Amino acid sequence: MVELGFIHGRFQLFHNDHLNYALLAKEQCKKLIVGITSPENATLIREEVDPHRSEAASNPFTYYERYNMVKLALLGAGVKREDFEIVPYPIERPEILYNYVPLHATSFFTIYDKWGYEKLNRLKSLGYGTVVLFDDREKKMCSTEIRQKIVDGDNWKQMVPEAVYQYIIDNDLTSKVIQILQK
Repeated sequence: MVELGFIHGRFQLFHNDHLNYALLAKEQCKKLIVGITSPENATLIREEVDPHRSEAASNPFTYYERYNMVKLALLGAGVKREDFEIVPYPIERPEILYNYVPLHATSFFTIYDKWGYEKLNRLKSLGYGTVVLFDDREKKMCSTEIRQKIVDGDNWKQMVPEAVYQYIIDNDLTSKVIQILQK
């Protein structure tokens, strides 16, 4: 068990696989930091390894909205508030990451593609300890698919933690997703 661990992702919306990732990492550290990448949608930097991540349709939610989704999901899963932090984590600008997560923290990874390996290598080169939770596993669900289900009017409730579903509904974020994806 490490003292301080962290995970990171865009979480454009926070779904059940994201929650499982967070909980798996939390089992291995006393305190978990959740880094939200691409925190400033207006200044997205295009990543050649994964170009779709910088498109507006892939980023409908603000940092604040994603922060609330993550917080509510972790609390709903029984993680005590004092056992996690949520921070911006601009992975696109590796030279400043130490401002958000200390270099002595251990990064927990799930790797699905080339972008996962790119992030792993970036963090290793910066001096972060890294632990790969699983590698080359097929994604069970994807935020893109869930956002499309919202647009199509299909059922997506079972794909996200209950607290995230309720937050999205209560704040009429489905309208936002539909508006952005139909542009």
